[in-house]
Amino acid sequence: MSDQKAKYMIHATIKADGTIQRKDVVGAIFGQTEGLLGEELQLRKLQRTGRIGHVDVDLKSNKGKVSGEILLPSSLDQVSTAVVGAALETIERIGPCKATIKVARIENIHSVKRDTVIDRAKDLLLNIVNEGSNDSKSILDEVRSVLTLGTETNISGMTCGPNAANSEALIIVEGRNDVRNLLKFGIKNAIATMGANVKDELVTLAKSKSNVTAFCDGDRGGKLLLMELSGALGKSLTHIALAPESREVEHLEGKVVTKCLNQKEAASKAISRIKAQLEADDSKTAPAGKSNGSVEVPDNIREWSAHMADLKKNNAVLILEDGSASEPIGASKLAEFAEGVEGAQCLIVNSKISARMIEIAEVGAIPSVLGSSSGAGGSDSVETYAMSDLK
Repeated sequence: MSDQKAKYMIHATIKADGTIQRKDVVGAIFGQTEGLLGEELQLRKLQRTGRIGHVDVDLKSNKGKVSGEILLPSSLDQVSTAVVGAALETIERIGPCKATIKVARIENIHSVKRDTVIDRAKDLLLNIVNEGSNDSKSILDEVRSVLTLGTETNISGMTCGPNAANSEALIIVEGRNDVRNLLKFGIKNAIATMGANVKDELVTLAKSKSNVTAFCDGDRGGKLLLMELSGALGKSLTHIALAPESREVEHLEGKVVTKCLNQKEAASKAISRIKAQLEADDSKTAPAGKSNGSVEVPDNIREWSAHMADLKKNNAVLILEDGSASEPIGASKLAEFAEGVEGAQCLIVNSKISARMIEIAEVGAIPSVLGSSSGAGGSDSVETYAMSDLK
């Protein structure tokens, strides 16, 4: 069966305690599921008749163990495809090695193609608009929504509206999607910090403005960013605006954006209040009985700590699901990277553990953080360790 004729793609991960090859995996898939699913779902027969396609196996070996990905295209119906996927997970051995196969997802290939069409249509529409065409009125709303993105620009890598550089007033938000949302409502003087660390260029830009407003999410992360901005900008930060409790700026409706900005507070007053709130929250959530001097450190944390020696100041690595380490990540890209990685086991950062690091770990479902020195305590879902704990 050509993969172009497939309706679904089964994505599965495989791990084996020993050295195996692609042919071993394929043989196990067809051999160990034989007789399990009944005559209608015999995989060898389905492949001969074109209902199951070529099994693609990509394996990587590390320290005597193998991990990888299996792709299996199917032109069966939804129910039958799901049953085939479940059958893969019954395989417990491949050759002499203990193995585990887990289906990560079953992808609807037609839906993926539809999304590709939509994305390409958005690009084509932007080309039409840039050439001055007026033929866009009949385009679907989903494609039309991209029009607001055409007015964004950037300063030193920070996404911003077209008026951010020259306007006397500046609105500082967290991410590029916040800037894009404000652009939809005609607010063209916003700029994104693009990460937890405040760039020197943003500090310089803020000093040139008569009015600087930090407009942040209404959750703990937004308040922590305000503390970062206050420390970096000092008196250049004149006003504070917060999204409603637990809401994010990128998802606010126009009338809510206007209300929040109209109700902005003087920075000195708001920062004092928010700082007191954060300190009160920290005192309530700090784990009992955990002191920096008497922490029992798991063996895997001790093993992973070797990566700290290779890190520059304030850089980090993630210990991935298979136990390998990611490439070093700068502080400005850490939050986005951690959120996009599934199954990470530990965040190792060459800096003092901050509340922001704990939050990044929580969002990325990373159970452990190892820092060069202790700082903020852990949470219900994140354990923290410092290099001094390893002695």
